Amino acid sequence: MKRRAASDTEKEDKKQKLLQQLGDVQLQHLTPDDDGFLQLWSTKYGKLVIREADQTPAELHHAVEKAFLTLLHRDCLFQDLVQLKGKDLLTPVSRILIGQPGCTYKYLNTRLFAVPWPEDGHNITYSSEDVSDACKAFYDLNTFLHLQTIGELKKSEKSKEWTEPPSDSLEKMALQEAVRCFNVTLINYMDPQTMSYLKDEPYFGMGKMAVSWHHDENLVEGSTVAVYNYNYQDCATENWEEKVKDVSKWHVGLKIAWDIETPGLALPLNPGDSYFMLDNLNTTHQHCVLAGSEPRFSSTHRVAECSTGIVSYIQSRCKRALENLCVVPECGEAKLRSLEVKVLQETEEIHNEVEFEWLRQFWFQGKRHSKCSGYWLPAMTKLEEEWRQMETMTSLLLKELEKDCWTGEDKYKILQCITPLLAERQDLRLEWRKRCRCSLSKSLPVDQRPRCYPYWEDDDFSMPLPFDLSKILTKLEYLIEAD
Repeated sequence: MKRRAASDTEKEDKKQKLLQQLGDVQLQHLTPDDDGFLQLWSTKYGKLVIREADQTPAELHHAVEKAFLTLLHRDCLFQDLVQLKGKDLLTPVSRILIGQPGCTYKYLNTRLFAVPWPEDGHNITYSSEDVSDACKAFYDLNTFLHLQTIGELKKSEKSKEWTEPPSDSLEKMALQEAVRCFNVTLINYMDPQTMSYLKDEPYFGMGKMAVSWHHDENLVEGSTVAVYNYNYQDCATENWEEKVKDVSKWHVGLKIAWDIETPGLALPLNPGDSYFMLDNLNTTHQHCVLAGSEPRFSSTHRVAECSTGIVSYIQSRCKRALENLCVVPECGEAKLRSLEVKVLQETEEIHNEVEFEWLRQFWFQGKRHSKCSGYWLPAMTKLEEEWRQMETMTSLLLKELEKDCWTGEDKYKILQCITPLLAERQDLRLEWRKRCRCSLSKSLPVDQRPRCYPYWEDDDFSMPLPFDLSKILTKLEYLIEAD
């Protein structure tokens, strides 16, 4: 968390330094109406590719359009209560994550839990048939955009701007990149009529921003991001070409990160257009979304870095931690198998991980997960059961440390190891409790309000340890000083 805060501060410092350097001068940016637009695009932004609406099958357009509206009318799009530079903020954009079963995506200290799209081998139930159809539509869109990505990567192999690989051929590198199928899509909904606090784009004077300049977070390095754009009109027409003509334009803005020499780029988006940020463009460049006059949906397909963000990962971690817990057959009492420092440290690290990266993240979003599917509740119930066993393990360890059989050095090593982890647990519990009570949380619909869970009072004897660990920490710190 300290590294994240440091990164946010560094970015803000860069931004303020750049704005001071510019003063009242605005940087140049080009649109399709400007001379030199195509040359700038091809030389500095060649890894941004636009595929116009007529290059996507009409039946897929209609299925995805229907899916967007289903999510909107079923109240399945949510504002996220995120954390930026230590402050809680409510996103002006409403969204939902859909993707491979068990995947999550984390941004701004908020972990989104993907509503699963249908996949072979997974028996998934949805809240309604139309929500099921919507998830199927985004799965089909994901498959289509992945195939388009493969084609665009192959065409880009000979681009001068392409990243030169250290050894393998460009073709092999492109194919390796291409097989990374998008594992999640972030569905966004933006209505400029309800977003009265839109900020002006600060560097180029591009207009009002619905989404500020940023890099997409938590992605597999070098992976492509593909975005499907749809402008929503209340009086929709069945004629796609007519729809394209009638809708006011939204734009995607691009700039080279922290570069004041290269002009920026603003590309208009028609409903049904898709754009692709190939290779490392998301790393070297920043992008923003410039508001049009009509509401807009987008489906942003990405390769989320899920090595520690998929449910099978945390389940395996819990299994590893609980290997150190056993029950004595003769008396039925629980005990720890090992008191080795490395084993104890890993157990307490997993204890913190499952509590703060999964349980509290999940319940911080209220009951909204059940709006679309019941997929996550059994998994989180199982994680909570295993977390409760880890609470027992911590309690057993503390009781062991009270015994007189220890040598001073062995006891000191364990105390030095576990005390910082329990202190972190205490700090994070208080932080999450405070976030759940912030004023913004009260502005959310009742079923979306943050829930401070797990939480228990001191007189709850079903729990082996108190929620507030301050007295235990005081005692441990005394033991450390005594040794």
